[in-house]
Amino acid sequence: KSREAEIKRINKELANIRSKFKGDRQLDGYSKKKYVCKLLFIFLLGVDIDFGYMEAVNLLSSIKYTEKQIGYLFISVLINHSHDLMKLVIQSIKNDLNSGKPIHISLALNCIANVGSPEMAEQLTSEVPRILVGRVSPKILPPGEWTTRIVQLLSDKHLGVVTAASSLIYEVARDNPDDYKNCVPLAVSRLSREPPKSKKVQHSNAKNAVIFEAISLIIHYDNDPDQMVRACNQLGTYLSSRETNLRYLALESMCSLASSEYSHEAVKKHQSTVIQALKSERDVSVRQRAVDLLYAMCDKTNAMEIVEEMLNYLKSADYSIREEMVLKVAILAERYAVDYTWYVDTILRLIGIAGDYVSEEVWYRVIQITVNRDDVQGYAAKTVFEALQAPACHENMVKVGAYILGEFGNLIAGDGRSSAGTQFELLHSKFHFCSTATRAILLTTYVKFINLFPELKGQIQKVLQSDNQIRNADVELQQRCLEYLRMSSVASAEVLNTVLEVMPPFPERESSILAKLQKKKSVINNKNLADGTTSANSTNTTIKSPVAPVTTATPVAVPVAPVANTANNLTNNTQAPVIDLIGRESIEITPSTTIDGVNAGALLVDVFAEAEPKLPQNNEVITQDNSDKFLTKNNGVLYESSNIQIGVKSEFKQATGSLNIFFGNKTNFQLAGFNAVVECSADLQIDCQPINAVLEAGAQIQQTISLEILSDFAETPALNISFNMNGGQQRISLKLPVFITKFLTPVEMNAQDFFMRWKNLVGPAQESQEVFQAKFPMDKEQSKLKILGFGLSALEGIDPNAENFVSAGILHLRQGQVGCLMRLEPNLQASMYRLTIRASRDNVSSALFKLICPQF
Repeated sequence: KSREAEIKRINKELANIRSKFKGDRQLDGYSKKKYVCKLLFIFLLGVDIDFGYMEAVNLLSSIKYTEKQIGYLFISVLINHSHDLMKLVIQSIKNDLNSGKPIHISLALNCIANVGSPEMAEQLTSEVPRILVGRVSPKILPPGEWTTRIVQLLSDKHLGVVTAASSLIYEVARDNPDDYKNCVPLAVSRLSREPPKSKKVQHSNAKNAVIFEAISLIIHYDNDPDQMVRACNQLGTYLSSRETNLRYLALESMCSLASSEYSHEAVKKHQSTVIQALKSERDVSVRQRAVDLLYAMCDKTNAMEIVEEMLNYLKSADYSIREEMVLKVAILAERYAVDYTWYVDTILRLIGIAGDYVSEEVWYRVIQITVNRDDVQGYAAKTVFEALQAPACHENMVKVGAYILGEFGNLIAGDGRSSAGTQFELLHSKFHFCSTATRAILLTTYVKFINLFPELKGQIQKVLQSDNQIRNADVELQQRCLEYLRMSSVASAEVLNTVLEVMPPFPERESSILAKLQKKKSVINNKNLADGTTSANSTNTTIKSPVAPVTTATPVAVPVAPVANTANNLTNNTQAPVIDLIGRESIEITPSTTIDGVNAGALLVDVFAEAEPKLPQNNEVITQDNSDKFLTKNNGVLYESSNIQIGVKSEFKQATGSLNIFFGNKTNFQLAGFNAVVECSADLQIDCQPINAVLEAGAQIQQTISLEILSDFAETPALNISFNMNGGQQRISLKLPVFITKFLTPVEMNAQDFFMRWKNLVGPAQESQEVFQAKFPMDKEQSKLKILGFGLSALEGIDPNAENFVSAGILHLRQGQVGCLMRLEPNLQASMYRLTIRASRDNVSSALFKLICPQF
C-alpha cells in the first residue's frame, strides 16, 4: 500500500485507542496491555506518540508478568529522564525490587539499565546493590534429597539446564563441598562427550572455550609434565588457525607455559612459527603477543637468534609497542650475554634502529657494564666511534659515545683512523645539533680529553672560551664552561689527572631496565582500568610487579609464574599486559571478550574453579599448603588471590638453600603493616632478610631467606604473612617449599656397589617399603623425570628387571652425609608399584618415603 494509506490507517487506529482510553468503560488489564503495545508499535514505525503514558505506568502495578512486561517496555522506549511521570515509575520499580519475585525484579532491573536517569540512580542506590550482591542461600536448598536431584541435572539433555545447574552447584558447593563431590565425574563425563559435527561458529567457539579452560587448569596446577607438554602441543595447532582470536589466545597461553620448567622446551619447538607470526600477522595485538612469547621462551640456547629477529622486526614495528620491545631486547641482551662484545653491539644497534624509544635506563646500563668490565672497554670505544660516523646519528648515540670516549678513548687513539684529534672533531661536530643535556655531557668529555690527550688542550680551551659558551643563555652550560676552562688553566697535570681520572666501577645493583618495563606495563594497565576495561592482574594481571632482579655482574634468567584462566582473555585489540611477580616473561592479562562475537566467558561455567579464599574476619587466618607442587621444581606461584600474589624462586646446594619470596600487591591501594615471619623446626637454621612494612599499590617487594639443614626433618617450614587492609588485619599462613629431598644430590654407581650397599642397610629404621596402587599413568619416561626431580640418580642396567627403577643419592646435612638408595618396581598388569627406600641414617627413609610415594 501507499504511504498515504499507511498514515491514514495509523491515524484511524490512534483515534480508536484514544477513544478507548477516554471512554467511560474501565478497561481490563488485557485490553490496556493490547492498546499500549499498539502504541509502542506505532512509535517504532516513526510516528510520535503523545498519549497513553499513564496507562503504561498503570500496567507496572499489574500482578501479571505479560502486562508488567509491556508497561516496562513502553517506558524504556518512550519516557525520557525529565518526564513528569518519572517519580511514579521509580516508585513502581522500587515496589518490584522489594517484591521478592525474581521475574518482577528482573523486569525492574532491565528498565533501570535502559533508562538510568540521575533521579533513578539517586533513589535506587540502596536497593540495586543489595540485589546484585545477593547469592544463593544454603538454607533454600538444604543438603539431603535435594543434593542428588541437583547433581543429576548435569545429565540432562538440554544444555541450558546443564549450565544453569552448574551455576547453582558452584554456589551451594561452597558451603557444603563434600556433599557435591559426586558431581565431578558427571561434569567430566559431560565434557568428554563428542560434540555434534557442525559448521556453526557457536559450536566451534564452545568447543574451543572448553579446551582453553582445560589448558588453563593444567597451567594453574603446573604439576604434571606430560599434561603440560600436551597442552603446549594443542596450543601449537592453534598457531596456524585461520581465526585471529585463536592465534592470539594460543600465543598468550604459551607465554605461561614457557615459564614452566616442564614445558619450556616444548614451547621452544614452536619458535619458528612464532617468528613467522611476528613478521606476517596483520593484527598488532597478535604481534604483541608474539613478541611476549619470544621474550618468554628465550634462554641461553636461542637468545642470539631471538634478539636478532626482534631487532629486525623493530625496524617496522608499530609505534605503540616499540618502547616495550626496546626494553625487552635490552634485558635479553644483558641477561644472556656470554660475550659482552655482542651485548655492546646489540645495544648500539638498538639505539641506531629505535633511538627515540631508548630510555635513559637502557643507555645508562650499557655504560655501567662497559665501565665495570675491562675486557669490553676497548671494543666499546671502537664500536661507538664507528657508530658516531653515521650521517644521521641519534642523540642517544652521541650521549653513549661521549661518555665512553671520554673514559676510554685513549684505548683506540693509537689507530690513525681514530686519533685523539679525530675523536674530538667527530664529537664536536654533533654539539650544535644536540639538546642542552647532551651538550653538558659533551663539555665534560672535552675536559676529560684534556687529561687523556694533553696535545688537544689548546684546541679544547679555544672552544670553551668562545662567546657561545661562556655567555651561554643556559646557566648550567655557562657554569660548566667557565669552571672547566679555569680548572684546565690553573691546575697542574697531577691535579688534573687526579680529578679527571677514569670513573671507578659502578656498585652492583639491580637493573633499572626491569623497573622501567614494570612501570610501562603499570601505566598501560591503569589506562585500561580508567577506560573501563578489566584486567585479571588488575586482578589479576599483570600487578604484572617487577621481575626478579638482574645484577650487573651476573645476569640471571628467572622463570615466570603460571597464569590461570586464559580462555576468557580472547581478543584482537587488547594491549594490557602486566609483569608477573617472578617471571622472565610478562604475562598479558586481557579483558574477557569474544570469539567471533560470542562471549568467551559466557560459553561455559567453570564448575572446577576453586573458590577464592574469603577475606578473614575476626582474626581468622587463611591457611593454604600448595608446597607439594614444588616437590620436583623450584620456581612458581605459591599463593594468589585478588589482593596479593606470592611467588618463590629457590636454589639449593648441598646442605644450604636460598629462597627469594616475591610479594606483589595487586590492589589499587597500599598494604600497610606488612610482615612475613618464618616458623620452622630446630632441624633447620633460617636467616630471614627484613622487608619493607609498606607494600605500595601495584608494587612488589622481595624477601630473601637463607637456610641450612642441621638434621633430617619432616615438618615443612611455615611462612606467616600479615598486613592491614580494609580497616583490619589480614593474615595468611603458607607452607614453604622446603623438603628434605631438596638437599639430595644424585650419585652414580655400578651394580656391584649398589647391591653391596643395599644389603648393608638392613636395620628396621633404615628401610621403608610399601606396595600401593598407581595414582598416575605408569609412564616410564615420566617416572624417570620425577625421580631425577627428587635429586636422585636414575641408574641404568643395575636391576635384572629392566622395568624397575634403581636410584641413589646423598642427603647433605651439617652433621654429615646420609646415603640413600631407592628401588621402584612397577607391575603394569595390576597398575601397582612396590617402593623401597633405604638410608644409612635411622628415620631418613621414612621421611623420604612420605614425600616420594604420593607422586607415583
